[in-house]
Amino acid sequence: MSAPDEERVSMAVDEDRCIGIGQCELLEPDVFRLGDEDAISRVVDGVGLARSRALELVDRCPSGAISIVEPVA
Repeated sequence: MSAPDEERVSMAVDEDRCIGIGQCELLEPDVFRLGDEDAISRVVDGVGLARSRALELVDRCPSGAISIVEPVA
């Protein structure tokens, strides 16, 4: 669990590396969605995560497609 004042960051998915396992959507359904037609994960616009949680998701992506982009303003 993250601290309330922890920096929030934006996420990105490299669609060329994503293999559509869905681990990200399972762990953070408000942040990631798998495409209905191509089963590629995409980030929901405007949703950020605490940096510690974002790092956990980066580590748990089996294809290494998830990255942290920038702090959320």
